[in-house]
Amino acid sequence: MENISTEILRYYDHFVVPFTVGVIVLFTVVIYKYVRWFVKLPRTDKSLVWHGLFTRSTFDACVEVVSESLLHRKIFRVNPILGYMHMSLAFGWFLLIAVGWLEASMQLSGIVPLHAHVFYKFFAEPGANHGVSGEILTNVMDLLLLFVLSGVALAWFKRMRSRAMGMKRATKHTTGDRIALFALWFIFPARLLAESASSGLKGIDSFLTGNIGHWMVSTFGVQNIELFSSVMWWAYSILLAVFFVSMPFSRYMHIFTEIPLIFLRKYRLRSTEKQKSYDHFQVQACSRCGICIDPCQLQADAGIMNVQSVYFLRDRRYHKLTGAVAENCFMCGRCEAKCPVGIELNTLRLNSRAKLFDLPAEGRYSFVKGTDTSSGSGKVGFFAGCMTLLNPKTLRSMEAIFDAAGEEVWWADRNGGVCCGRPLKLAGEIGAAAKMMEYNKSLFEKHGITTLVTSCPICLRVFREEYNLQGIEVIHHTQYIQRLIAQGRLSVEYSGEVFTYHDPCELGRGSGIYDEPRAVITSIGKLSEVSQSRENAFCCGSGLANITISDKGQNKISAALAEKFAETGAKTIVTACPLCKKAIARNTSLKVADISEIVAGRLTVTTNSHLAKSRIEESPLLHVMQ
Repeated sequence: MENISTEILRYYDHFVVPFTVGVIVLFTVVIYKYVRWFVKLPRTDKSLVWHGLFTRSTFDACVEVVSESLLHRKIFRVNPILGYMHMSLAFGWFLLIAVGWLEASMQLSGIVPLHAHVFYKFFAEPGANHGVSGEILTNVMDLLLLFVLSGVALAWFKRMRSRAMGMKRATKHTTGDRIALFALWFIFPARLLAESASSGLKGIDSFLTGNIGHWMVSTFGVQNIELFSSVMWWAYSILLAVFFVSMPFSRYMHIFTEIPLIFLRKYRLRSTEKQKSYDHFQVQACSRCGICIDPCQLQADAGIMNVQSVYFLRDRRYHKLTGAVAENCFMCGRCEAKCPVGIELNTLRLNSRAKLFDLPAEGRYSFVKGTDTSSGSGKVGFFAGCMTLLNPKTLRSMEAIFDAAGEEVWWADRNGGVCCGRPLKLAGEIGAAAKMMEYNKSLFEKHGITTLVTSCPICLRVFREEYNLQGIEVIHHTQYIQRLIAQGRLSVEYSGEVFTYHDPCELGRGSGIYDEPRAVITSIGKLSEVSQSRENAFCCGSGLANITISDKGQNKISAALAEKFAETGAKTIVTACPLCKKAIARNTSLKVADISEIVAGRLTVTTNSHLAKSRIEESPLLHVMQ
């Protein structure tokens, strides 16, 4: 026992105490959080973990940890400079630890405690890098340190000149974040100076620390560098301690949280409309990198700077979330599509609203019971939805298309009906939305339809994701129209007119429907794409999920979008969402039409299509509502 104590004391100096304390605090807090979060997982989530543990999912998670937590592949795709910065800090530090461990194990004898690996140059013997392997390892460590320092330099530059790094705005940090950030910024410069001083004093040769150290000794003398070396080793240890202690309470907790999140996601755990323990892994995996800020049109066009997902997650983590932040979001998915961690931002915002605002539904929607205003009959059902009913030309166009195809249709709500429930759900009223969903589901099943068509992407998503409609195919009207044309049941005339197309958020990013609308448009005319389309398409500015933004703010966003469409040279903006149609039309002189309207207006002359065209003529209802 005495020999062991002697061996350990052989590699001891007082400056290692802050580092050691920091490591103990860090791992104590992190392990406590992990255990608490996992214990509170629902039984179903725990079952998913146990069943996925010894499967291919674990291997896939390990691969993703390397590609995303260390190499930051997704950030590279968004911004190569930012990708390099994050990779140099994460992967570079990891390699410094791994190669440093190997170096210390090979060069130090006896029992080597943890801190001796970290502060190897201090405890190394004079001329320690003897032999080919020693020289190689010393120079490799210098190269890795230079790699990390390049990332630190970029981080400094990003904080001062974010636009030069491809970001319009950098993230606003909390006090705790700033303390951790300050420590991280100076850890590696302190290490460079400490290792250089020791290398100069001990005659350790290497291309970076060795040369700097030899210059220091020759310029300032041995005694001065000995004092400087002691100061810098203390500084290095204290900075490490500050960073480690602050890490679990700052944004840098993501370093440890993103890894288990990747594994849990591979085991098919997901956030739901009700908050649960798994959400902690998502919320604290946010690094606040700020990549989600620039895609947000609330920031770019409406000048609203404090509600973006990075701030929503920050406020939720520290239990400071307010309705003003939770509600002020279109939930359009632009930020979620860019998030390099893959956090379910919309779901987390939804269950935050549910916790803040969900009200008892009993009695509030009892009037829907027994209501059935549907008409017609057929295996194909059409659900217009609230917004299509406010765009009667779309409804009349769909009627013309059904007639031209000879389709018998059951009209769920042509004469009025019950909302699909998604707007209430987006507002956080989960219970009330469930009442509407129950009614509509029973209505669909009662009338025996096999295909449900809707012209509203908002309705489409909730029917597909929440209704569990067994035996009923749910499709958007763009898909249905494209199918009719492909089957030869619908014949349209090619005019050569130039159109541009707007991808609605709920249809594109929300439902993955991009090709069918374009196929329909190109069967009629030419398509001139806007600069930001498909996954990168802009929101129209009137999404139902945002129940806080003013009319003025909505107009700013739709006006900015309209300008981008004007640049395409098209005379007609085509969209496939009734809400988008109204929003865009408010701020452009171009014609704005639903995709069904341009199809109904170009049906070729047949018995059915001639009858169909006559149905599009303006009725008194159209004169009143349009």
